[in-house]
Amino acid sequence: MRNFTSKRAPYLFISPALLLLMLFSLIPIVVAFFISFTDISLVGLADWSQINFVGLSNYKEILTDPVFLKSIGNTLFYVVIGVPLVIACSLGIAVMINFGENKIFQFFRLIFYTPSITNVVAVAVVWSYLYNPSFGFLNYLLSLINVSPLPWLQDPTMAKVSLIILALWRAIGTNMIIFLAALQGIPKEYYEAASLDGANRRQQLFQITIPMLKFATFFVTITTMIGWLQFFEEPFIMTNGGPLDSTTSVALFIYRNGFQFSKFGYAAAGSFILFIAIIIVTLIQFRIQRKSDEESL
Repeated sequence: MRNFTSKRAPYLFISPALLLLMLFSLIPIVVAFFISFTDISLVGLADWSQINFVGLSNYKEILTDPVFLKSIGNTLFYVVIGVPLVIACSLGIAVMINFGENKIFQFFRLIFYTPSITNVVAVAVVWSYLYNPSFGFLNYLLSLINVSPLPWLQDPTMAKVSLIILALWRAIGTNMIIFLAALQGIPKEYYEAASLDGANRRQQLFQITIPMLKFATFFVTITTMIGWLQFFEEPFIMTNGGPLDSTTSVALFIYRNGFQFSKFGYAAAGSFILFIAIIIVTLIQFRIQRKSDEESL
């Protein structure tokens, strides 16, 4: 009887988490999958008899929708530019703080982490004033060096870059903490041995620090890439996808069709396309990491 109870104990402990996962993740995913094959709208929610099965029509239509195709291009732009910048900046700041001998570097940890825990709406409002083309602080700084004002949120390409700068500023803190934890787990003996062999700081960085951070880098890369594929808050609050849909991400496109146009089936189809893309990207990253681990053995 005691053995039977001890075997059931782990399942009892994880059952609340599994129940929450099923109620708020797995079941909604299954429901959304079935919705993507229907033309459900607000009318259908009021009267289920108005819901019609449309098969793959939503998927065929969305894959030829010029706005959706443009949102895919915008999202790829965010990923290609944003992910390397976040990783490089987070790692660089973490190394600076970890190896900084002055105690002021410890204070920088709080400074860089604060944007990550700041309300995104408040941040977006402040940055909207910074980006203002007429009286924004950034254009004021440019005027001091005789540079013409920049259309931060008015030009299609510049608007994407401006949103990346804001998202980069917000994302550095969390990833910096992850890198700091990994850096503090590297044995000091490695650096002492390298110093005795005549290795300078740059050589220690590339021969010891970066290779020892491969698992932390892998984790940060995965989570950062998924976050940029789901890029939503910044374009939604600051530009609403404009100008000319130049900042519309896939997540914003899904939100707009689902909650503004009430095309729930159409939005569900777009969400599953994004879901499949995230799974494919994640599997590719795991495969690359596994291959790298096998080559290092």
